[in-house]
Amino acid sequence: MVYPIVVYGSPVLRMVAKEITPEYPNLKQFIEDMFETMYKADGMGLAAPQVGKSIRLFVVDGTSLEEEDPAMKDFKKTFINPKILELDGIPVLLNEGCLSLPRLREDVDRSSRVKIRYYDENFKLFEEVFDGLKARVIQHEYDHLEGVLFIDRIPPLRKKLLKGRLNDITKLKVDVSYKIKFQK
Repeated sequence: MVYPIVVYGSPVLRMVAKEITPEYPNLKQFIEDMFETMYKADGMGLAAPQVGKSIRLFVVDGTSLEEEDPAMKDFKKTFINPKILELDGIPVLLNEGCLSLPRLREDVDRSSRVKIRYYDENFKLFEEVFDGLKARVIQHEYDHLEGVLFIDRIPPLRKKLLKGRLNDITKLKVDVSYKIKFQK
């Protein structure tokens, strides 16, 4: 099942998501649907709040960038109840976009390394360190679970200049190839 992507202005994107248990209803199917939705929208990460569910779960698949960055090979994962334990390394400024902020891209500073504890789709516990592009994708999706959007990490003046485009997104006045919705 392909979910519509919840867009900027929807309250669910500003909530701190709740942890889940292995008994979460239809969890395996939900994870499959998350990947399907992400692929349909040409994304490389998708957090549950972006499909209207305020739970601590996100999926990533960076394998499409393998030619550009060989470290992205086999980088397809599910993160359940993740907790960032440490951010370090040098801050790196790179351009980011977000399925919930369609057709909007901005330069964002993020740590080059992240240490994270999470459960996979089988509720097996992991504690791992990721760096480079993997760290960036993880931090971006993790932010969604904390009610933070990438535009919260840009200078206030730049965000003010985007006000008109952000208002258009809340009114669904944006041309995208995937389903979007404003969720009250």
